[in-house]
Amino acid sequence: MSFPFEWNPYADQPHNVAPRSERFRRHLRHAGSYFAIAGANLRRLVPGLRRYRRYMKEMHRVPVPIGPGAMSCAVSPAGPKDAEALDLLTETGVGHTLVRVPSWERGKLAEHEAFVRVLRGRGFEVTLALLQRRSDVLEPDSWRAFLEEVFSRFAPLVSIFEIGHAWNRTKWGVWDHREYIRLAEPAFELAPRFGAKLAGPAVIDFEFHLYPVTLPRLPFDKVTSHLYVDRMGAPENKQFGWSAVKKLALLKAAVDVSARAGREVWITEVNWPLAGTGPYSPAAGRPNVTEEEQADYLARYYILLLASGLVERITWWQLAAPGYGLVDNREEPWRRRPAFHAFRTLRARLEGSVFEGLGETETPSDWASGPGPDPEAGTGDDARIFRFRKDNRAFAVCWTPGPPVERVFEGCVEAVSDREGREIAGRPKTIIIDRSPKYVDFSK
Repeated sequence: MSFPFEWNPYADQPHNVAPRSERFRRHLRHAGSYFAIAGANLRRLVPGLRRYRRYMKEMHRVPVPIGPGAMSCAVSPAGPKDAEALDLLTETGVGHTLVRVPSWERGKLAEHEAFVRVLRGRGFEVTLALLQRRSDVLEPDSWRAFLEEVFSRFAPLVSIFEIGHAWNRTKWGVWDHREYIRLAEPAFELAPRFGAKLAGPAVIDFEFHLYPVTLPRLPFDKVTSHLYVDRMGAPENKQFGWSAVKKLALLKAAVDVSARAGREVWITEVNWPLAGTGPYSPAAGRPNVTEEEQADYLARYYILLLASGLVERITWWQLAAPGYGLVDNREEPWRRRPAFHAFRTLRARLEGSVFEGLGETETPSDWASGPGPDPEAGTGDDARIFRFRKDNRAFAVCWTPGPPVERVFEGCVEAVSDREGREIAGRPKTIIIDRSPKYVDFSK
């Protein structure tokens, strides 16, 4: 049995039209897939845990270059407001963006192509995320024809195609990993004809057990995840004992023991939904946060994960959206939220820098041969202080997920700026660290 596909234009995702009882019955019918998942994970359990332990031991203890393109922001066509959207995307300073192309908008591919051409004309590197629905699983010839047309139109324009989207949620039309593999396989058959590179499997949330059953069959050029941690609030908060950085270490370990060769990890979707936005929020209840919290969590998530060295690129979904975007496009002109300014400042600061370590001193590498600070415990009083160097200038980004604390920085503090890059008066040596990240610049 299939259910009618219903798109929620407010939250940019499908409605979950299948009743809970039917979803349960479907999972029972696909029970065989769970045995395959269990077997694949058990075979990789020991080497995977060894890698996880190694990654956690090294986490935030070794230098990590933050390359150009490490921070990305997705954008969607906005019709008559395309120019405003592209101006704002340009203002963020990103060099990379992601554009969704749904299979059910095959009749609008010319419009999507025109939008991507404008992006390329402005110098953006583009990833194209291809979205599926249930009929694509049930009608494989139609899905294959969609892929072939997309590759023929877009292969000269985009750097990589992400195949499928959040397929481990039944509302996106895929009922088990075997269906996803059958959905993705035609892309690998067609890609060489067009010189296309492929990314996937675009698993959403903390479900890394799906990588060992998909990656051996699907040799993606980049391995992608939609690593949301919004239901836990702050990225330092733990779900069953797992914070955002622990989840990332486990993800990278799962990828390493599952892929046929080493693969870089991209996070191609993350955000925090906003309270008070009604039907525009993609989630109800606890995940929703204030605009100030969204901005704080965005900056902290990017710093924690990029400084780990385990993820090459993180894409925020998306630039303009009432319920979660960096910009509220219900207002005229579109309103830049605090997260927009936080994102722009963080990108300007981090890209091209080298993360050097944790702590207050100007030479955090002093402890490189020892145990080093615990990235899960902060620096002794729950303060997180991340040290970077860019263009031969040292700076720190600091915050605490707990109550405010005072820290005395060694060396000469040249300037202190807030989360949005606004300089705080004076050059204090003692700095009050709170939940909102601050930038501390040091003299040469």
